[in-house]
Amino acid sequence: MTTIRSRDGDTISNILWIALKRNDDQAEEALFEQNPGLEAYGPVLPAGVVIQIPSLPDKAAETVTNIWD
Repeated sequence: MTTIRSRDGDTISNILWIALKRNDDQAEEALFEQNPGLEAYGPVLPAGVVIQIPSLPDKAAETVTNIWD
């Protein structure tokens, strides 16, 4: 598990993308479970919030199907 400190203006999506290279619902849910009370800061975090990044498996590649194929 990695611990980071937010910078002024960071968002949950941005933090997840930088730390895990993913910002899907599963990653967001795991982050909020790992950091109770984080949602109280709102969508944009202030500087200095200590956040524990959860360990998650890599997300499986999505298959795109084109109806014209």
